[in-house]
Amino acid sequence: MYSKNLMKLCFFSVLFGSFYSCSETPKTIEKIEFSTDYKFHTQIQQKLKKDTVVWKYQISAADYATKGDYKNALLQWDLAMPGRERNYTISQVDSLKALYTVTNAKEFIVAEAAKNQVVIINEAHHNSMHRMFTKSLLEDLYTAGYRYLLLEALGNGKYIDAKLNTRKYPIQKTGYYTKDPQFGNLIRTALELGFTIFPYEATENVNGKQREIAQAKNIKKVIENDPKAKFLIHCGFDHVLEGKHRSWEKAMAERLKEFTGIDPFTIHQVMYSQRGNITYNHPMSKAFNVKNSSILLDKNNQPYKYTRRETWSDIAVFHPTTSYIDTRPNWLFANENRKVMIDLKPIVIEFPVMILAYKKGEVIKNAVPVDITEAETRTSICNLGLQTGSYEIVITNGKESVIFDEVVK
Repeated sequence: MYSKNLMKLCFFSVLFGSFYSCSETPKTIEKIEFSTDYKFHTQIQQKLKKDTVVWKYQISAADYATKGDYKNALLQWDLAMPGRERNYTISQVDSLKALYTVTNAKEFIVAEAAKNQVVIINEAHHNSMHRMFTKSLLEDLYTAGYRYLLLEALGNGKYIDAKLNTRKYPIQKTGYYTKDPQFGNLIRTALELGFTIFPYEATENVNGKQREIAQAKNIKKVIENDPKAKFLIHCGFDHVLEGKHRSWEKAMAERLKEFTGIDPFTIHQVMYSQRGNITYNHPMSKAFNVKNSSILLDKNNQPYKYTRRETWSDIAVFHPTTSYIDTRPNWLFANENRKVMIDLKPIVIEFPVMILAYKKGEVIKNAVPVDITEAETRTSICNLGLQTGSYEIVITNGKESVIFDEVVK
């Protein structure tokens, strides 16, 4: 009798804008006016068909990363930077494993960071997991005395988000890559912990050598304002390299060393991360097949470096191959994040839809969402990676949108 009455109640609740979650807590759905620059899968594919620029797959990879679609971001990058299958022989793998032992990357980085004043870690701009990993370091680095976070991805000069440190969360105009929810969460976490965040990108339209110099000089100014403080720098790709760069003479990390006299602790996490097609993974990654983000130590406890020609980074991070939970990456639900299932059946607008989670209290018309995913049908399984807290969930098809509250306990 009770279940029949509850079913009737749920039926009428849907009609009048409310529904019950698995905990039977009523949720009120309201229609809202909402627009977003985040692209649906079909929009990205349509843009690709029309695009003629040689770097179009780099753009599409970033577009997918920005909307929380990790798998397609990696696959698009494979099209931008084609790989090939390479494997070590069994004897080569055995030799490598005899030379190196696997150790936890986070623990090693935090211990080394305590001995240094400047840490520089890179990312691939299509890889949200790199941002998640940097975020995972923040609390321990803050405990170790780090107080400043410098981000290449932030707008600078006339594009600077001057209110970021007081607002305490990123908005759509904060930067280009920072629109990715995982980058937004990196920024939020840093601000919640007490970091002060600075941009350092060149403010003039320069590239190559001049860009590296401008970036390093901008960082130098921040360091000079608090010369005894500790600084974490998050950059893209090659800017983390020390030594002689074949194209730029010196990358940002080496220029910073030249301008300040500080030898930074440099971390490369791009090369040994997975490709979209995992057969293209680096043979070293395949050889060790790590289950957690790791580094390699030799018999003298010296870390395996990333090296390329006359450049290097102090350590190379090996990230595990991602598995997926209902199309979403497993690491999205790690650490403090919970897997929160959103019931789409009561949503009466036309599908496909985009589901965006906003932190309660942030302005949804311009805030960077905490998570985003897309659902093709009303019966699609929809999981969001959310920490404990209060959220506003916006569901939109680009024409119609609804909103309701979600509390994660």
